[in-house]
Amino acid sequence: MKFFKQFLLGLALIGCAQTAVASLLQDELAVLRIPTEIETAVDAKDWGRARSHFADEVAVDFSSLSGQPPATIPSDDLIGGWAANLGPAKQSHHQRGHGLVQIDGDYATVYSQGYAWNKMEGNGNPLWEVWGNYTHTLVRTADGWKVTGFTFEMTHERGNSWVRDTPSPAE
Repeated sequence: MKFFKQFLLGLALIGCAQTAVASLLQDELAVLRIPTEIETAVDAKDWGRARSHFADEVAVDFSSLSGQPPATIPSDDLIGGWAANLGPAKQSHHQRGHGLVQIDGDYATVYSQGYAWNKMEGNGNPLWEVWGNYTHTLVRTADGWKVTGFTFEMTHERGNSWVRDTPSPAE
């Protein structure tokens, strides 16, 4: 009888461990998916979908790209800026790889390497490209994981910076 109780206890512990691992993997997949969802929404110019993945405020650091200092801003302002710059006359493509996820309770970080381009006619070479490293920080909320921090560290760029810096005409 003692052996049987120990056996059942062992099975229960294994079941708990499997549940914990499954929960962690589920969180990692959810967290890893969010940056991809954002960049896909941005390239599709689906600003509402892009905004849905952010908390109300976001700490942004694009200083290596823009020269502006890091700041905490309303997420609506971030999305509004993207919508103005990447309007209907400017095409964009974003992609990332090597997503590394760290989860600590209700907080997560995703580190990845990325490449993006913007294309817009109007001033010479219509293409600008950039490579760099992304860091997204997220928090678990009642509505799922939300981005609270977004850093891009540029490692290389080429092409026409006019394309990067010029907001898209409304057409």
